[in-house]
Amino acid sequence: MLDDFIIRAALAALGTGIAAGLLGCFVVWRRLAYFGDAIAHAAILGVALALALGTSALTGVLGISLIMALLLSTLAGRQLGHDSILGVLAHTALALGLVIVSLLQGIRIDLSAWLFGEILAVGKSDLALIWSGTVLIAVLLIWRWQKLLTATLSPDLAYASNINPKREELILTLALALVVAVAIKVVGALLIGALLIIPASAARPWARTPEAMAAMAAGIGALSGVGGIYISAQTNTPAGPTIICVAAGIFLITLLTRNLTRLKTP
Repeated sequence: MLDDFIIRAALAALGTGIAAGLLGCFVVWRRLAYFGDAIAHAAILGVALALALGTSALTGVLGISLIMALLLSTLAGRQLGHDSILGVLAHTALALGLVIVSLLQGIRIDLSAWLFGEILAVGKSDLALIWSGTVLIAVLLIWRWQKLLTATLSPDLAYASNINPKREELILTLALALVVAVAIKVVGALLIGALLIIPASAARPWARTPEAMAAMAAGIGALSGVGGIYISAQTNTPAGPTIICVAAGIFLITLLTRNLTRLKTP
């Protein structure tokens, strides 16, 4: 009989994998891999501020992510490119977060839990939060799917279709912030970016339509989460990194099989 904490961890990994897989498709299509990492790094600052102010970590992470998005849209393109601005904001936020944590008096913080995840400590309230976020992201993508997809494929086509690409980009940014907030306890701030990128990248070679890629990415994310928890329990390895290793293994398998299939095709 499985222990309750293992079941909770598996359910948390399942929900996080689905949400990250769905949203990761837009990260891959828009080439926002570094943007996902930047929000994840800034999550540490959000957590530090939340602890200092006595609010929830979710509030802190979402608030900092929104501020980063607004700063990026304001500063990018003036003197520096997106990648430079992201680098400055991400590493500044991470460093500032670590400094604030060191200055907090009377609060003991296990930074490794925030950096690499602590999924085995997920409680029922955390599980409810993770699955609420997953459902919200799924509903949001279903509702805005065509508009988000059009804005991603061609901003000019979006304008011609009376779609505001900037608004869709902001919606996507908020969804990314939500994924980071719910996933930080599962895989940690340093590995969230990998969970966004790898399942979608693994699904891309086999998908014929954007909808198929999203479905496959969600499935790969879910399989990586549950498989990672199982392997972690069997081998006593860290759960968060093990989940990412499983996702990377699936990516390599899909890449190799796709290349072999192409070689065999006359």
